[in-house]
Formats: sequence, structure tokens, C-alpha cells
Amino acid sequence: MFLSNLLSVQGMLKKDQILGSLPESSVAYNNFYKIAWPSALEALLVAMIGVVDTIMVGTVGTGAIAAVGITIQPKFILLALIFSLNIGITAVTARRKGQNDQDAANRTVRVGIIICASLSIIVSCLGFLFSAPILTVAGADASYLPDAVLFFRILMFSIPFQSLNLTINAAHRGCGKTKISMTTNIISNIVNIIFDYFLINGIGFFPKLGVAGAAIATTLGALVAFLISLHTLFRKDGYLSFFHKVGWSLQKEIIQPIMRVSSSAFIEQVFMRIGFFAYAAIIARLGTLEYETHVICMNILTLSFCFGDGLSIAASALVGQNLGAKRPDISIIYGKTGQRLSFMISCIIFLVFIFGRSFLVSLFTSDTAIIQLGAGIMILAALGTHLQTSQVVLSGCLRGAGDTAYVAVVSFISVAMVRPLLTWLLCYPLGFGLYGAWIALIIDQCFRFVSSYHRFSSGRWAKITL
Repeated sequence: MFLSNLLSVQGMLKKDQILGSLPESSVAYNNFYKIAWPSALEALLVAMIGVVDTIMVGTVGTGAIAAVGITIQPKFILLALIFSLNIGITAVTARRKGQNDQDAANRTVRVGIIICASLSIIVSCLGFLFSAPILTVAGADASYLPDAVLFFRILMFSIPFQSLNLTINAAHRGCGKTKISMTTNIISNIVNIIFDYFLINGIGFFPKLGVAGAAIATTLGALVAFLISLHTLFRKDGYLSFFHKVGWSLQKEIIQPIMRVSSSAFIEQVFMRIGFFAYAAIIARLGTLEYETHVICMNILTLSFCFGDGLSIAASALVGQNLGAKRPDISIIYGKTGQRLSFMISCIIFLVFIFGRSFLVSLFTSDTAIIQLGAGIMILAALGTHLQTSQVVLSGCLRGAGDTAYVAVVSFISVAMVRPLLTWLLCYPLGFGLYGAWIALIIDQCFRFVSSYHRFSSGRWAKITL
């Protein structure tokens, strides 16, 4: 009885917010679950690729983990345009789905493909040409810079495939079709892992390529993912389909709502990626041991993000669809449903991190110094799990509503300013080292949670039109 009352959707709304009949609690949770679990599993599998790459690359030798890890934030900065475009694609297709406008939804995905293809080619060329200075600014040590540059340049060939895959799947997510993206990534991840195994250490007749092998495996996985996601648009019965008779022209009425959301999302992505870039660069200068420990702990923490990401995608799609159907009251219900689920999941993650901290770190390395330092860092990671999962879900609600301008402002203050400044202060002048960087991360998560919660509670996001 207690659990039933706790999970009930009754009481989520004030009487003056109710606009019609509301879904039963079981229906609301079931709808949320159907969208969230494929997204969460997909995010988990994507994160697992990073984990597997790190574990396998760790067998190459000292500095290999750092060489691969140092490329993560530069890659995400280059992909900021694509990520922001996809936020707009998801928000707009969700609205059109809620409005039962299949023509507009199909025009949206086609415009997204054209823009994404153009941007991704430019981004990959820039990354390839300027890889060495980019990674030097990121804080790469001279001892592993050549490996990092080699890995990054090969990785740039995967950018167009990865970008188009993400854009197509973003459109499907807006329509609530998250299983498509999940299936795509399961298959591509299997391809990645197989070629990681063969190419990193040279199994059978395959050459031993080390970090270059990991990059080639990632590129092959991205190619497979793109081909599978592209194939989904050739289904005659699909809601989003190339067989649906709409044009490919870049019409103003299609581009405008995408750009309205994506422009603010781009500012958010730029601030976030610059902040993450600065954060990683400050930590990289602590030393190779500290940075490898940080990369390992971030890989573990990323696995916990996956559940929050899955809930965030579900919240974004359901909020957008119900705003399109002019039911902001149901959008609020789904937002709060996501918050409740995120709290329960984060409780489990907290316990796993606390009691399994040394074991989790030891999966990546046998270096006792890294394991000891990493076990301490994982305690801080555990303390931040509730804040992390909750703020990710709340941000997903706001993005689904098109309230990306507010999210961008919060990211600018918290990620681009507060986190790097606190990291530098705590790591160096105050002498906390790597612990200081993770304390700064928790403070950043706290600020974003409070800000997002306040905005969601105000209800202003429900008045945005697209």
C-alpha cells in the first residue's frame, strides 16, 4: 500500500492544472518504461564501448589509457553542433507526433539529415587537420601525444557516420521509437568489440595496432550503426520513412522551429563542452597517474549516467508529445514520473559504487596506486549520483518542451564557469589534487539540479510554442 501511494500519479498536479482525464498510474509508468528502457540500454551499451576500449587499450602499456581518454572532450566539442541539432530534431518531431502531423515529422528528419551531413564532413576535416594542437591544448603529455593524435585522426573518419546515425535516431526518439536506436547500437557495439579484440593486440592474422586498432574498431562500428539506422527509413510502414511522399527542400517553416531549439541547445553544448574540456585539461596536468585514475572513474560514472539518460530521453519525448497535443498537465505528470524513477535507480547505483568501488577500478588496471586513489574517488562519485540522475531528467523535460535557452544559461554558469574555476582552486591552491576535481563536479551537479528543479516547478516551459 505504501509503495502504491508513493508511485501514484495522483497528487502530482494541482486542481487548477488539470485539463482533462489523466492516465492511471500504471499506464503512466508503463508508457514511460516503454520509451526509457531501450534508451537506457542503448546508452549503457554505448558507454560500455568506452569501458571496453579503455580496458583493452590498458593492456598496450603505460600512457595508453591517457592517450585515448584525452581525446574524449575534444571529440565532443567538435560534435557540439550535431548534438544541438539533434536536440532540436527530437523536440520538433515529438511535437509533430503529438499534433498527428506525419508530413511535417518526415520533412523534419529529412532536413536534419541534409544539415547533419554537411556539418559532420566539415567537423571531421577540421578535427583531422588540427588534431595535434587540439590535443596539446587539451593537456596531452608529450609522452603519449603521438598515440593520442593517431587515435584522434582515425576517429575523425567515424564522425559523419556517427553523426547521421545520431540524427536519424533522434527523430525516431521524438516519435517514441527508442527500440530502433537501441537495436542499431547493439549491433554496432558488437562490431566494435570484435574488432577491438582483433586489432588492439593483433589476434590471428590481424596486425597489432594498439590505440590505432581501437580507433579503427570504433569507426567500423559507427559505419555499421549508420547503415542500420538508414535502413529503418526505407520501411514502407514506418512513421518516418523515405517512402512517405514529402520533399527534401529546406523549407523555412520546417527549419525555423528546429533552429529555434537547436540554436539555444548549441550554446548549451558549447558551454558544456568548453567546461568539460577545461575540466579535463586541468586534471590532465596533475600527472599521468591522476589522469588515468580520473579516466577510469569517469568511465565507471558514465555507466550510471546511462540510466539517467534513458529516463531523460523518455521524459523529453513524452513532454514534447503531450505539449503538442495541448496537454501540459500530462507533460508535468511524465516529468515527475521520471524524477521518481531516477531517485530509485540512483539509490541502487549509490550502493554499488560504495561497496564495489575497489573492485570496479581494478577491472581497468592492476596498478595498486590507481586502485587506491580510484576507490576514494568512487565515494565522491556515489555521493553525486542522486543529483546527477535527477538533473539529467529535469533537463530532458525542459529540452523536450523547447526550453533550451534556460538550460543553456545554467550550463554556462555551472559547467563553463563554476566547475573549471572550482577545479583549479581545489586542485592546486588548496592542494586537494584529484579529490578537488571531483568535489567541484558534485557542486556543479548540485547547482544544475536546483536550477532545473526550480524551472520545472515554475511551469514556464509548458507555455513555449514550436
